[in-house]
Amino acid sequence: MLLSDPSTSPYGLSRSPVYGRRGAVATSQPLAAQAGMAIMQQGGNAIDAAIATAAALTVVEPTSNGIGSDGFALVWADGALHGLNASGRAPAGLDLAWCASRSFQTMPSRGWAPVTVPGAVSQWVALSERFGRLPFDVLLAPAIALAEGGFAVSPIVSRFWGYAHEEYQRTLRGPEFDGWFATFARSGRTPVPGEIVRFLDHARTLRAIGASRGEVFYEGSIASGMAEFAAATGGVLSVDDLAAHRPEWVEPIGTTYRGFEVWEIPPNGQGITALMALNVLEGYELRNLGRDSVDGWHLQIEAIKLAFADAFAHVADPLRADVPTRGLLDKSYAGIRRALIGDWASVPPPGNPPRGGTVYLCTADGDGNMVSLIQSNYQGFGSGIVVPGTGIALQNRGHSFSLDPAHPNVVEPGKRPYHTIIPGFLGRDGLPIGPFGVMGGFMQPQGHVQVVVNTVDHLLHPQAALDAPRWCWEVGRRVQVEPRTPQHVVDGLRARGHQVTIQPELSAFGRGQIIWRNGESLVAASESRADGQALVW
Repeated sequence: MLLSDPSTSPYGLSRSPVYGRRGAVATSQPLAAQAGMAIMQQGGNAIDAAIATAAALTVVEPTSNGIGSDGFALVWADGALHGLNASGRAPAGLDLAWCASRSFQTMPSRGWAPVTVPGAVSQWVALSERFGRLPFDVLLAPAIALAEGGFAVSPIVSRFWGYAHEEYQRTLRGPEFDGWFATFARSGRTPVPGEIVRFLDHARTLRAIGASRGEVFYEGSIASGMAEFAAATGGVLSVDDLAAHRPEWVEPIGTTYRGFEVWEIPPNGQGITALMALNVLEGYELRNLGRDSVDGWHLQIEAIKLAFADAFAHVADPLRADVPTRGLLDKSYAGIRRALIGDWASVPPPGNPPRGGTVYLCTADGDGNMVSLIQSNYQGFGSGIVVPGTGIALQNRGHSFSLDPAHPNVVEPGKRPYHTIIPGFLGRDGLPIGPFGVMGGFMQPQGHVQVVVNTVDHLLHPQAALDAPRWCWEVGRRVQVEPRTPQHVVDGLRARGHQVTIQPELSAFGRGQIIWRNGESLVAASESRADGQALVW
């Protein structure tokens, strides 16, 4: 049986998952979850609810995403799993020569340099056109109401809003950043928990997007405004770059793990990292080791390091580089990589495979539709640029480009960068179990691995699978763990050469959601590391 009895689970004892039949919505901010549920109760399906939730998140959790975000989605509909890559491409004017003229040693994280074409709006439109039930403008109405009428800021969002303001006051200089301070720190400070905030520019932009089904964003007045502001303040994003953007429907990639199917979006996303790590871990009987065994944690950490070594070496835009996806997922190749794991913490090199700030949400409805969706500005508010008069905070996904001309992920015009955001999906025997995800930069594939191991190997129910203590590999032998990690695990990992630090900031370990289908019911969970909420109907 996939799901354990909540009363017997070692984690999440103070909180159980929630159960429903006709629908479920789970995300990191309660008001956004309620927006999605309201749309579902108006007759919308899981896809409609996902779009409404995503739009509302741009309002109520601006510290992680916005209208200027990128996005990916996995959708179970019409008896199959569909993938959507809505990540944007580098502007035509962004290349190595442009970067060299500005003496960049690495891609900057703020300003115009890391701004690629925002794809989130195109994702909402594409999902609505293919699978939606209600009119597109209806789906954005809850977000518009929150932006116009005001919303109470939640505690964790307030905290990270303040962190960003402190950093930006020290580091952001130039007219391109004035819009951020005018939008998000109007009175010279950021909101405290419970304070009511209104985003009138944001509401007007969402209303225009809804009325035009997104056209105004990529080919209309909003597109022109973005391009004009870029030209006036040192950016290269143009109307042609925006007009050329198209989201791409893709075949999900997957692997089997102890009889279950785990699905991810293919590169340029890093979901393949989680699949590679699971292929390596399948060679060990983790269930027999126990959830909090030193051996179990050591093996998972070593497997993710092997997977990241390959991901950092090979993952790029497959339309512009040779990405050996099939070889990286080959079970025989996983066996070769598995042989490198010993009793001691390692720093593995990439292998030679055979060749051939983020929000997450999930929804499900009573008709069998399920959505795993993620959208992100990348690092907090993203580039630090807000287009005046629009509320559009632009992402900084281009920060992940390489400046090494020999690397497959080198910055090039029209190319999509390595992407950290990854929606996940679990199935068995060709049938859906449901969507899951853990947001948080390079923590995301690590979170996916730990959720799958907790679910499949240790039989934890969704809430417990999310709430269980996590680890996060950083670089080399450095590993962070949560304060509630059992002491014998901390001591045991250190004895094996892992450089373990206790990280009190729980957001470092990601923030996730799960919805599983369990017979005729839906089981949903949203973890305690965020302000989130899981709602069922």
